[in-house]
Amino acid sequence: MMMAFSKIPQSLSFTRPRPRPTASSLSTAETQSPCLGHSTRPNFPILHQEINGSKLVYLDNAATSQKPTAVLNALHDYYEAYNSNVHRGVHFLSAKATDAYELARKKVATFINASDSREIVFTRNATEAINLVAYSWGLTNLKSGDEVVLTIAEHHSNVVPWQIVAQKTGAVLKFVSLTDDEVPDVEALRELLSKNTKLVVLHHVSNMLASVLPIEDIVLWAHDVGAKVLVDACQSVPHMVVDVQSLNTDFLVASSHKMCGPTGIGFLYGKSELLAAMPPFLGGGEMIADVFLDHSTYAEPPSRFEAGTPAIGEAVGLGAAIDYLSGIGMQKIHEYEVELANYLYGSLREVPNVRIYGPAPSETVTRAALCCFNVEDIHPTDIATILDQQHGVAIRSGHHCAQPLHRYLGINASARASLYFYNTKHDVDEFINALKDTISFFSSFK
Repeated sequence: MMMAFSKIPQSLSFTRPRPRPTASSLSTAETQSPCLGHSTRPNFPILHQEINGSKLVYLDNAATSQKPTAVLNALHDYYEAYNSNVHRGVHFLSAKATDAYELARKKVATFINASDSREIVFTRNATEAINLVAYSWGLTNLKSGDEVVLTIAEHHSNVVPWQIVAQKTGAVLKFVSLTDDEVPDVEALRELLSKNTKLVVLHHVSNMLASVLPIEDIVLWAHDVGAKVLVDACQSVPHMVVDVQSLNTDFLVASSHKMCGPTGIGFLYGKSELLAAMPPFLGGGEMIADVFLDHSTYAEPPSRFEAGTPAIGEAVGLGAAIDYLSGIGMQKIHEYEVELANYLYGSLREVPNVRIYGPAPSETVTRAALCCFNVEDIHPTDIATILDQQHGVAIRSGHHCAQPLHRYLGINASARASLYFYNTKHDVDEFINALKDTISFFSSFK
């Protein structure tokens, strides 16, 4: 049983021999030429600070990413130079804001290779995008006895909306568990599919297991039985090339804040014919064609689903983030992160009494650049607290909005270290050294 310290006494004396990697301990790639992490770090002002007297090591990227100067400048420029509402005015500021807002939509469409920018709906976040599909498509198309297939590794935002829809329609939710390698069992998913299956809802990359699902295969199987597919791509779009036409998914959602963009905006991709047949999610301005006292007619997508004043500055910032990521190249980011992922997993595996969740990397298994783990007899929140207070290392602790998965694994919580392209192997080394010191500290109480 792990015991959490409700408060870590500030007066406690910590022994912190924090050996920092020397040039000889760094990888050859990092010493001979700057790696992607080293070359991009200067673009992220927030990373260059001290936390509790230690240099910040930010390893909570699966929760939210940091923002490059280019995005901060884009936000500042919008609010300082052309802040105005969109689609409503003929004056210069409104026209410029409208152009920038719609250009951001085109950038998103290009980034994920949508066939038309009108297939991109801006939402408040990925959660709202999923709810949009659930309430608009789900309530319209699902009926009693219909089946929605999910995995037990879904984020809460990809489970709760479908529970609500199922309660309202009589549809049945069916969940796929894990293989012995702690990966969602795609063969079991395939066997669950039937003529009653109307929707498959699943993540692309797990925010806890670091596993990557074969979306193209699953979409093919689902379409063979006439089902639609919604992909939660929050942990894939920021880290790899995602091509919705190649995947052939019907819906896909992602959030700006995990891909170097601002908070408060995400997007839904939906195939044109599906969006055109869906009723509005919210009513109000912008989403209408005409309003009469007894009825209204609705605009075509995407406007139909963007009621009210949108997050204009945030869209502009998202567009700037996409420009930044595209300038680096998503394939380059992915290849670098695979190297980081393997280094993180290998380093963490060498720490005694650590249990890492998800599959082991191999020639056939690629892990995302994150590790959820627990240390025997130490609560993950205590680990995260000491890492922050005594070492300036920021990781996550808790259930990561994946309580069903945690229950399946027989745990209440876990710690999570998650990387992005501006991280380095040096960051991993700092984390590992701090973790060893933290474990030593708690061991002294035994």
